[in-house]
Amino acid sequence: MKRKVAIVGCGGIARVHAQAVHNLEGAELCAFADCRLERAEKLAAQYGEAGAGTYEGLEEMLADAKPDVVHICTPHYLHVPMAMKVLESGGSVFMEKPPAISREQFAQLEHAEAGSVGRLGVCFQNRYNASTKKVDELLREGSLGKVEGGRAFVTWNRGADYYQGSDWRGRWETEGGGALINQSIHALDLLLRWLGEPDVVEASMGNHHLRGVTEVEDVTEVYLGFPGGERACFYATTAYVADEPVLIELACEYGSVRLEGERVTVRYSRGEEAVFLLKTGPAAGKSYWGCGHEACIGDFYRSLERGTSYANDLDSVANTLKVMMRVYESAGIRDRV
Repeated sequence: MKRKVAIVGCGGIARVHAQAVHNLEGAELCAFADCRLERAEKLAAQYGEAGAGTYEGLEEMLADAKPDVVHICTPHYLHVPMAMKVLESGGSVFMEKPPAISREQFAQLEHAEAGSVGRLGVCFQNRYNASTKKVDELLREGSLGKVEGGRAFVTWNRGADYYQGSDWRGRWETEGGGALINQSIHALDLLLRWLGEPDVVEASMGNHHLRGVTEVEDVTEVYLGFPGGERACFYATTAYVADEPVLIELACEYGSVRLEGERVTVRYSRGEEAVFLLKTGPAAGKSYWGCGHEACIGDFYRSLERGTSYANDLDSVANTLKVMMRVYESAGIRDRV
């Protein structure tokens, strides 16, 4: 029997989720909710099963459609309150990033999942990119030795129209931040995947090209120090003129490995070099997001079917969420707006 699946929040990213669920054999899209009903109706017409319901609110949808799984694709500040309602109803949740916009929200989410029969997964899809998996493989085989440091760069473009066309982006209260929490959380997540939990987080933030348009940062720079002496630098901006592939490089004991979009380059200290051109599959959204959405969502449903743990559960994203909060606290930008 197929799982009944619903989506709440039917904007741009919801289409990516709907397409991935539509391609799964063991799931059917039975309900769509959005405060703008016409958006729910449009998504239902494209991806919904015959007779799929459309709703203006989550609670009405839960009571009427009784979905097994709900995908939360709403503005950031609604992620946790809505996930809690679904978990309280006994359903499972697959939520867009970020998993929370504060420490308090994250603690509430952990408590809600612990008291529910439902399961929760977070959409950190870049963990599923072929380039990510290649770096995992290269580090695991051991020829590069220990990771000693890393650097990451995200240089994207978000103009005034991106924020002015939204009633929630660009505000601390509803977005929770800017270039870090929205655009570059995935790059931070991967950097921490390979370096672990830092004991030093020092950061600065600014708003350069959209001052007066948004409250939130359009540039973030971070220094990370780790217990074993490893060091990392992180830079993210939405003030560039184009959306370039994310670059992450790890300095290792016997060489280095660089991930840049779908290209992985390995350089060994002895002078050898290898380049791997990789592709997960067609990107469901913007290509520079990575191509891992379908694999990430499919893995969540397999974990539900088999009753096994999910790679992107709350425990697995806790370090990224905690470090992100420490970055904002270190930068102190919230106190200056």
